[in-house]
Amino acid sequence: MRLEHFTPTYMVERIYDLTVDDLKAHGIKTVLADLDNTLLAWNNPEGTPELRQWLQDLRDGGIELIVVSNNTTKRVAKAVAPLNVNFVSWSLKPLPRGILHILRTHHLKRDEVIMVGDQMLTDVWAAHSAGIRSVLVQRLIESDMWQTWLNRSIEKYIKKIVFKAHPYLKWERTLRDN
Repeated sequence: MRLEHFTPTYMVERIYDLTVDDLKAHGIKTVLADLDNTLLAWNNPEGTPELRQWLQDLRDGGIELIVVSNNTTKRVAKAVAPLNVNFVSWSLKPLPRGILHILRTHHLKRDEVIMVGDQMLTDVWAAHSAGIRSVLVQRLIESDMWQTWLNRSIEKYIKKIVFKAHPYLKWERTLRDN
């Protein structure tokens, strides 16, 4: 395991800060997104008007969103049904399995895809293992599902190391190239 596995390509405060213009300027045609605490607050499965507007902006801009989640098919299908987006469940992040499946089945080029998530130990690592760029976002709410507490405690330690090694990393409102 190398430090680069956990180092995000970009750090953006919230997924909704990713604009169509910014994504297109970086050659992005497909956004892969974690579900819980990235796209939706785990305790607000209905989402927000801001989320629905962002999804409409992506659609209008010709950018597809696909959810990549470690959750069960039943859980993810129920969560994304009102959003009308494709998904991969049981993706086994940090393994690149789910991302590679999407790249293969949707015939996507790695440089046209970006993975957005709120965890270095799953989302960022999986993105780098699959050979695509990553965006670390702040989690939507401070609390997590109970399954996530161990990752968060390990990640707190990893973040200190990553940020010390890469002092240019900071929370942005756009995809800023370093």
